[in-house]
Amino acid sequence: MQINWLEEVLKRKDELIRDTQEFLRIPSVLDEKSATASQPFGKEVDEALQFLLKKGQKEGFLVKNVNGFAGHLEMGEGDELIGILCHVDVVPPGDGWTSDPFAADIRDGKIYARGAIDDKGPTMAAFYAMKIVKELGLPLHKRVRMIIGTDEESEWRCVDHYFQHEEMPTMGFAPDADFPIIYAEKGIVDLNLEQITAADNENGSIRLESLEAGRRYNMVPDLAVAELRAETKLLLEMEQRFQQFLTDFHVKGKAINHEHGITLQVEGVSAHAMEPDQGKNAGVLLAAFLANMPLDAQAKAFVQFLDRYFRDDSRGKKLGIAYSDDMTGDLTVNVGILSYHEGKGGRIGINLRYPVTNDLEQTKQVIEQTAKPYGFSLTHFSDSKPHYVDRRHMLVQTLQRVYEEQTGERAALLSIGGGTYARSLEAGVAFGPLFPGRPDVAHQKDEYMIIDDLLKATAIYAQAIYELAK
Repeated sequence: MQINWLEEVLKRKDELIRDTQEFLRIPSVLDEKSATASQPFGKEVDEALQFLLKKGQKEGFLVKNVNGFAGHLEMGEGDELIGILCHVDVVPPGDGWTSDPFAADIRDGKIYARGAIDDKGPTMAAFYAMKIVKELGLPLHKRVRMIIGTDEESEWRCVDHYFQHEEMPTMGFAPDADFPIIYAEKGIVDLNLEQITAADNENGSIRLESLEAGRRYNMVPDLAVAELRAETKLLLEMEQRFQQFLTDFHVKGKAINHEHGITLQVEGVSAHAMEPDQGKNAGVLLAAFLANMPLDAQAKAFVQFLDRYFRDDSRGKKLGIAYSDDMTGDLTVNVGILSYHEGKGGRIGINLRYPVTNDLEQTKQVIEQTAKPYGFSLTHFSDSKPHYVDRRHMLVQTLQRVYEEQTGERAALLSIGGGTYARSLEAGVAFGPLFPGRPDVAHQKDEYMIIDDLLKATAIYAQAIYELAK
């Protein structure tokens, strides 16, 4: 049977774009404050989940809400199950957007919104792919299930809960990364270094009352704020040095004088933690400035540790943990969360992306040994193991063929530092939606998805679903 998949998508183009915009307008950021037993990740995240479940019910899919942690939409028959793993939660929008990050404005053929490319745009593409296969009445000998997560950008509690209660797909894909096919993903560690009270805490002529930067381990902080107190003369000197620092480091920021104190702000560039070099870490930059100030021992240890081991180094060379392999490339380091308060010490939240063959235990030991002289101890260490699927697997070879038929281009196999839901499957890969040569704007301000790419991805997903389940 010859099916022009793109033609089928174009028949539904206006409807697909409208639904994508409506979906993107839900500000589905994790909100622990509004969480309840039935809405474990907050009201807006649940609203996004309900949006998809209601649409699935309307289209005649088998629909299930798994205790508010996740949900699924299912079609087809058979013992085997093909999984399509998506998520409806998004990272906080951050600052500096040209338009409202949840307006889903269309400009120059692009939909602008937080979640446009990660992962609500691709989720809607996969939804329409299932809808097309169903509406065409194509015979399926396997079941197809879209599994909808709600906590992918944080701790993955959604899929952990889901697979405690629901079956594991035979194979599947996550439309949450790059085309052609990502068959290998680095391991992902979130860790906290907590500062203990310095034994020799001599006074400094400048007091660092607080320093805050970053909201998530997996984002490069785009804003850092420090509150300091000192004599007026010292504050004026600091302000002059800070202005020169901003010029030298080519970053934006400002100093705000107030009674007996000064507020320093540095504006960085947000980016996904899988490639920190695409951003500018506002927190590390502000620490670099403060590292040369006459602070007390505890504050000085905090900022000097950051400056010495993390400035201009996303590969862990200064820490002594640099590593690379042929399958998944370099280990990467992102300082995602910084928090310091006078008298209480500080906390550094770090995200590591490590290669498949990396010795993680050795990496952990080196970090602990390096941080200890600065008064830090390791208090949190969560690990999501690396993941890969054999290139000869039926899943990989089928998706390669589909991609090549739809695009006319070779379907090279890729590896990434990002973590997708594919790793929660025994046999899962990441499959789109970002086409080769397109800039990766996930987790950045003015995130967008190109409408033509949304349509093309939908056609690829529709054929892939049919080929895997027929």
